[in-house]
Amino acid sequence: MTDSAPQRQADDGADITGAGVSVVIPTRDRDQLLLRALEGVGAQDVPCPLEIIVVRDGTPTVPLAPSFPRRVTLRQIVNRRTPGLAGTRNTGILAATHPLIAFCDDDDEWVPGKLAAQLDLLRAHPEVSLVGTGIVVVHGSTPTPRIGPVGPVHLADLLADRIMELHPSGFLLRAADLRGRIGLVDEELPGSYAEDYDLLLRAAAVGPVLSVPRPLTRVHWHGGSYYFSRWQTIHDSLEMLLAKHPQFEQVPRGLARIRGQQALALAAMGRRREALRLARTCLRLSWRERRAYLTVLVALRLVSVERLQGWLHRLGRGL
Repeated sequence: MTDSAPQRQADDGADITGAGVSVVIPTRDRDQLLLRALEGVGAQDVPCPLEIIVVRDGTPTVPLAPSFPRRVTLRQIVNRRTPGLAGTRNTGILAATHPLIAFCDDDDEWVPGKLAAQLDLLRAHPEVSLVGTGIVVVHGSTPTPRIGPVGPVHLADLLADRIMELHPSGFLLRAADLRGRIGLVDEELPGSYAEDYDLLLRAAAVGPVLSVPRPLTRVHWHGGSYYFSRWQTIHDSLEMLLAKHPQFEQVPRGLARIRGQQALALAAMGRRREALRLARTCLRLSWRERRAYLTVLVALRLVSVERLQGWLHRLGRGL
């Protein structure tokens, strides 16, 4: 699917950190959460203009009247691309008018100083492809800070480990890269699951990824999260991710991690034999892959995947 884009500022390699940032917020029927996300973005103290683009996925626009400084503008548009998170993000990317693009999910929020710290980091290291931040995982009333990587992250690092602190609500990238050498968010991944990981892998393939080592993005985990229990979608999307990135075959630890997630998904769906078979494959790749052992517990009905997921979320971790 193609789109024509509005006239934009050229990125000729010069410092663009003061030229403006477009913040893309995809949303669907969660306006109360959306208002919190808007407040966090609007409170960022940066000298450049900020453009907030709220992209509605399958729902009409509704009036929004947050109080913003004059340098912050708010636009609402409707996703006309593939329904789902990936198409909604891409609609915002293609509509953005500033040379830098940041993501924020509608149920997450930015801490004051988040964007300024990222712009400082990008200004000091113009070679990077993406800038993230540390996060605070909020599950119920329990916040868990996760600092994340201190130095550069390369493709090999991300093949071995997803590095959960590099969360999409903290992503800052060049618009020219998203429309060019990195590419848009993949709309073919089932249910848009792992679209952020896929984008990270593609970003790291063209340049290092850096992160501000401070928890400046609050990530809220709750039962209303889209992927909380969509196990078939998770399994199928991860299969496509492996097909897209054959480099995983050369990284046993990383391949075991993905297969472990798939095994847990199969166990959660009650497909016990397939789950146990895939768990054995995980252990042959890496005996340290904990998801293989968790799969056995779920497949043998010694613990439910919901209880396991809830326990991990309280620790600020995911499956």
